[in-house]
Amino acid sequence: MSKTLDIRETKLKNGLILVTIKRDTELFSLNLGIKAGSLIEGKNEKGITHFIEHMLFKGTTKRNNEELNKELEFIGGEYNAYTEFNSTVYTISALNTELENSLEILSDMIMNSKFEQEEIDKERSVVLSEIDSKNDDLEYLCIKKTFEMAFKKSNLKYDILGLEKDIKDFTKEQIVDYYKKYYIPSNAYIVIVSSFEHDYVLEKVEENFDKWIDSEFKAVPIIAEKNKPGLKFTYKSECEQSNIAYLFTFHELNLQEELALRILCYKLGESQNSILFRKLREDKGLVYDIYSEIDNSENIKLLYFFTSVKEENMEEAMKLIEESFDEIKSNRITFTDEDIVLMKKIFKTSLTSTLEDTVEIGDYISSLILDGRKLNEYENYERDLDSINIKDINAIGKRVLENPTVHVVTSIKE
Repeated sequence: MSKTLDIRETKLKNGLILVTIKRDTELFSLNLGIKAGSLIEGKNEKGITHFIEHMLFKGTTKRNNEELNKELEFIGGEYNAYTEFNSTVYTISALNTELENSLEILSDMIMNSKFEQEEIDKERSVVLSEIDSKNDDLEYLCIKKTFEMAFKKSNLKYDILGLEKDIKDFTKEQIVDYYKKYYIPSNAYIVIVSSFEHDYVLEKVEENFDKWIDSEFKAVPIIAEKNKPGLKFTYKSECEQSNIAYLFTFHELNLQEELALRILCYKLGESQNSILFRKLREDKGLVYDIYSEIDNSENIKLLYFFTSVKEENMEEAMKLIEESFDEIKSNRITFTDEDIVLMKKIFKTSLTSTLEDTVEIGDYISSLILDGRKLNEYENYERDLDSINIKDINAIGKRVLENPTVHVVTSIKE
């Protein structure tokens, strides 16, 4: 790529990693990541990582709940937090003039959260309601059930929101112990994209985070598990459409092969001109939409496809999906040079768009940090992409599109 980021990585005395990216912009984006997601949760802890993410907005030793959220809103930009399988991330984006204030507020949240019992009890009800709401979404339920079926040992089998029985039993002591264990500087990173000089940003981060005390930390070993193949049905009353998910894993691929898989994934199910979209919707009129998702994060490495169809069309749709997988593996669906050129253009456009957006740059660099990859990996992206050919994509199809985990949520009984 012609675009090169002005990027610097610094390790603070307490172990906190700071990555600063200088670019011409009137906005800043700030990502603070804790390297703790649902994959590391132990027995009776399912959902505790996500629960703590919620609790950090409930008040500190300096600010109560109302004061904290009022000050966050008064920044005038956007603030958010999310929990994933491998991390918990807190984000703020606003005008450059708000960077110092944002760092002060976020440092207070990270280091001084109070975890008052009253707030814990209220948030418990909120999270349990969130789970109920999610389970009413049949697409969400289908994918959740697919993950439960696909994995036996990995925490990928559990929803990030957690298990109701665990959430109901979380104690303040349990929550605080988990927070103190993982919310330490040597288990965290900060990414800041702004127009400020690197040294200035470093100075402001040190001012706000130098009192964040590190402690001895031993990373939890994470299981990288292949999916368990098979087919299962979940029956729901008043289910007007059958929801279908196919899941594959690909732990054995290198970075170059993963890039070939992303190209295959796009051609197979990501666009309105994809193989599955044209076959199921344009040719047969069976579905409104079908899509694919790929996650190449460390210890996750999964690919899944999802669609929903009228109950009477379920069997035909599944047959066409599986035929498409088989046709790719047997080279009966072939890719032309034009296909490869187009898909490479799309991926180059996507990366360029990311590098042009202040918020997306922060998210992208965060993902590289979490996976232990080089921060300048994007510089070789065009070269790596151009080296992929039709043979590479066909070979990846044969390796990955084998032994899927398939789950269907439907009202039809066999």
